[in-house]
Amino acid sequence: MTSQIDEQTIDADQVNFNFENSFARDLEGFFVHCEASTAPDPQLLLFNKPLAEELHLKASNLHTTVGAEIFSGNKPPEGAMPLAQVYAGHQFGNFSPQLGDGRALLLGEIIDKAGVRQDIQLKGSGQTPFSRRGDGKAALGPVLREYLISEAMYALGVPTTRSLAAVSTGEKVFRETPLPGAVLTRVASSHLRVGTFEFFAARREFDKVRRLADYAIARHYPEVADAENPFLAFFKSVAHSQLSLVARWMSIGFIHGVMNTDNTAISGQTIDYGPCAFMDRFSPKTVFSSIDTQGRYAYGNQPSILIWNLCRLAETLIPHIDDNKDRAVEILTDEIKGYENEFKSIWLNLMRRKIGLNNEEEGDLKLIQALLNAMEESEADFTLTFRRLSRAISGDSLGTRNLFVNPTSYDSWERDWFARLERETISKECRSATMDQVNPVYIPRNHKVEEALSFAVEEGDLSAFEKILSIVIKPFDEVAGQESYAEPAPETDIPYRTFCGT
Repeated sequence: MTSQIDEQTIDADQVNFNFENSFARDLEGFFVHCEASTAPDPQLLLFNKPLAEELHLKASNLHTTVGAEIFSGNKPPEGAMPLAQVYAGHQFGNFSPQLGDGRALLLGEIIDKAGVRQDIQLKGSGQTPFSRRGDGKAALGPVLREYLISEAMYALGVPTTRSLAAVSTGEKVFRETPLPGAVLTRVASSHLRVGTFEFFAARREFDKVRRLADYAIARHYPEVADAENPFLAFFKSVAHSQLSLVARWMSIGFIHGVMNTDNTAISGQTIDYGPCAFMDRFSPKTVFSSIDTQGRYAYGNQPSILIWNLCRLAETLIPHIDDNKDRAVEILTDEIKGYENEFKSIWLNLMRRKIGLNNEEEGDLKLIQALLNAMEESEADFTLTFRRLSRAISGDSLGTRNLFVNPTSYDSWERDWFARLERETISKECRSATMDQVNPVYIPRNHKVEEALSFAVEEGDLSAFEKILSIVIKPFDEVAGQESYAEPAPETDIPYRTFCGT
């Protein structure tokens, strides 16, 4: 099952990551130094050469057996300072005062070709002081899932952590059954979370909250450093990044599955792909996570949950917003009151593009909502409905119409849509092409993902995984012969369920 690697003689100390470890240098007391567990027989399964190049890493040195040793944690490269970050978090609404990296190690930071500081983290590398009763390791299936979904999200234009490598460890991890172990190398603009702020605020270590905010401002939002109230400006920036992120999720039918505050990144990137999935048939109530029994993180709840999470971040910043606590609370409350409308505005602009609108009119929200209502009534496929609308503009409505159990509801909506389009001057050809640039034809379809993971885990065969990966990283380019990757799963009475993989 190993990837074809470059066979050459090279030592780990010859591989230069040029680490710049600002987190370890500036935030002593926010982490614990820790070493990875030894992997008995690491094999490099996947290596992201384009991403390596963006990180100034020499791919030919890493797509090797030495790369497998490095990405398993066996041989940290020169300059690495492996550490486990501490954080807290609200999980399904309940506060856990100490969580932290229970199966992940931050090796260090790299400045990429765009000048952005990027974390290099091993996920599944063994126990840390924050593992609680876990083994700190990861099974192959969840590692491959995160690799696939994160790279698909990147291709879809969604801010996200990315995957640099996947390595099998040569040992079994024990969950319900023994499973092949693996380690993911994850790249993120940082691993700071809302839960990181919560950890220190809950202990009333407000000086550390300030240090953390100063660090986050310098790393992610340097433009707010000179604001009249930099901590309020910082909060606004985090909120805007997250509101934009979740609006993008909603526009592509993505369901994160576990929107705890420890999974809400300060950077505004999507992080921690556990029980995530893309929706097939449209329903705001869609839930995939096996542990979300109450539907807290259902598709339609994601905007309100995000605002709830932002409230938790706001609470940690109260002492730094104003010396008068009541005044600080008032300032933050007034700010948060506007987030529902801000989200709707961002989402509406994304949805306008999906149905080919370039100008804004007052009735656009009603028009888009009418389409979603018709889709929900007929259980129409989310991705295919929007993708096929570009054909309808050219006179071929049948493909879209056939997705609806009640096609007359679509017909009624289409008449209103065409009337709206007539009030714009763009040509049909240009409009169709533009729509196809924002409405993907390929997403990681759940049944195709499971099929690929099953082959990899049970048969040791990565071919199906590599196939779906090659397709979803080019989501807007329709390819003849790949129709099965664009189609939803056959109908079944058994609901699709995902698992955290911890």
